[in-house]
Amino acid sequence: MDEVNDQLAYEKSLWQQGMEFIAGVDEVGRGCLFGDVVSAAVVLPVGLVLEGINDSKKLTEKKREQLYDQIIEQAIAYHIACIPAHIVDEINIKQAARLAMKQAVEGLNIKPQYILVDAESIELPIPQQAIIKGDAKSQSIGAASILAKVTRDRLCRDEWNEQYPYYQLAKHKGYGTKLHNELIIEHGPSPMHRKTFLKKLLGDELEHIWAAMNAQASTSD
Repeated sequence: MDEVNDQLAYEKSLWQQGMEFIAGVDEVGRGCLFGDVVSAAVVLPVGLVLEGINDSKKLTEKKREQLYDQIIEQAIAYHIACIPAHIVDEINIKQAARLAMKQAVEGLNIKPQYILVDAESIELPIPQQAIIKGDAKSQSIGAASILAKVTRDRLCRDEWNEQYPYYQLAKHKGYGTKLHNELIIEHGPSPMHRKTFLKKLLGDELEHIWAAMNAQASTSD
């Protein structure tokens, strides 16, 4: 129970100041080679204790799925935002992650009085605090981390894996594993791969591959 109390320290301080709607915000997929960066914002009820909340990467897939359902069921509000790979390439991953966080907060059906965010700042006129490793220190941020992680993993496992089966996305979730790198080299990148992330892997070949893909797309149009 001490760990739970520690994870509610930030929330309790804000509750004592009369703040009822505190949004936890986090993102996942920042280091992936493929697909969207996904962010979630969640507002939990005052006094709610969710056992087992932690950094989503430290939890098993089964535990994340269980907590996902609990969070969705008990949250006052939540919203998930996705920024696609081509936007990541246009504005860089840091700005894409911040944009996803901003859109997640803006998508909430209530306006939070305060934001707790994992190691970032969100360009909104709402008081906020950035907490290093916040997904392990704040229940609200940890809950947001789980919503974002489960959402992105499901996209990799189902929708994206079906769309691009030869990359085996269900196995590596779009990260730069040895298997994923080998499959990119074998099949070439897809339109959902992050071009700016593949320069080191493909070098000068990348521009030729993308030019060929763009030419093929123009022909099909």
